[in-house]
Amino acid sequence: MDHFRIGPDLNIDSLRAEFASQGRVRIRGFLAEEAVRQLADHLAARSDWRQMINSGPKLFELDREIRSSMTPARLSALDQAVHDGARAGFQHRYEAVRVPDEMAAREAAEDMLSRFVRFMASKTTLELVQQVTGISDIDFADGQATGYASGDFLTEHDDAVAGKNRRAAYVFGLTPKWRPSWGGLLLFHQGDRVSGWSPGFNTLDLFAVPQPHSVTMVTPAAAGRRHAVTGWLRAMSGN
Repeated sequence: MDHFRIGPDLNIDSLRAEFASQGRVRIRGFLAEEAVRQLADHLAARSDWRQMINSGPKLFELDREIRSSMTPARLSALDQAVHDGARAGFQHRYEAVRVPDEMAAREAAEDMLSRFVRFMASKTTLELVQQVTGISDIDFADGQATGYASGDFLTEHDDAVAGKNRRAAYVFGLTPKWRPSWGGLLLFHQGDRVSGWSPGFNTLDLFAVPQPHSVTMVTPAAAGRRHAVTGWLRAMSGN
């Protein structure tokens, strides 16, 4: 965990005030940048990404080998099913690399992604999150790497799941160069008004749960993938 260090220039009072006012905040320069670049390179080099697609409440995980063996007709049919699901309900398509919640499995993993998620669940980071959000019972962070390529998206939802005790969500941005017109925007929904953030680099986005939000579809013009580590800040004590 000592590989990652929180940036020295964070204005906690300002961040706390913004979160209290908006229910969300973007922390820029969250970590010392050398480690962030190493983490970004690590994710870009991994081959164990799995595509996450839902059909209603059911989740399907497709690794790259399975997808490469699918015929063009089957891939087209899968795309059509995903688009049909997005018209009226909750739908998503993106790639992910998961980090286990179980402590023994986390501690045994030595890859850089697992070390970062352990850092997010460390006492130092959780105390910072408690200060910024004002939510004092946050005592655990889970996480996974996410990658959005052309055509990937996440429709409106609010992250509230019974029994998960999610107090806030986080998105740690690992996308060094991005144009908002390429899509992949994290948007928050308030009736017919939306606001949010373009993919960033070394940015930690925190937002309260529940809060309706989405990730807009990445366009074919995007020069690369939208990479992040995402997860929830949870209250585990007393469960």
